[in-house]
Amino acid sequence: MPRSTSARAGLQSSAEAAETVFYEALQAADVDMLMRVWADEDDLVCVHPGGPRIVGAAAIRASFEQILSRGVLRITPERVLRTNTLSCAVHSVVERVQMQADPGDTKFAFVLATNIYIKTPDGWRMVLHHASPGTAHEVAEVIATAERLH
Repeated sequence: MPRSTSARAGLQSSAEAAETVFYEALQAADVDMLMRVWADEDDLVCVHPGGPRIVGAAAIRASFEQILSRGVLRITPERVLRTNTLSCAVHSVVERVQMQADPGDTKFAFVLATNIYIKTPDGWRMVLHHASPGTAHEVAEVIATAERLH
């Protein structure tokens, strides 16, 4: 089902810009903004860490509404590797995740994510977000890199 004209406002001129909006929407717990990043395709796919394959915009929206209703979620993309062509972009991201369900109850994790964007007549839009739990190796690598940079 096509989105409204107002939902199409602010479409992205690059896959990098679309990804920025995606992570800003997660930080703000703004499902409407988050869904504006997704393409108007029937076969959109999203996999959350340890979860099943979710297909379609309505199901993806419902999954993010459920996740974002659980508390404050901060996701910081790090160590992004990009492969771009004229009409497709694949971003491999290490996500630093901080979730606070209750005051004083903060949990941390590292997640490995792949975000795929396609260039549409309406701009760059996401067609796949696949996230998996990070391994101890990725965690150590991200922490070691962060320590060298600061």
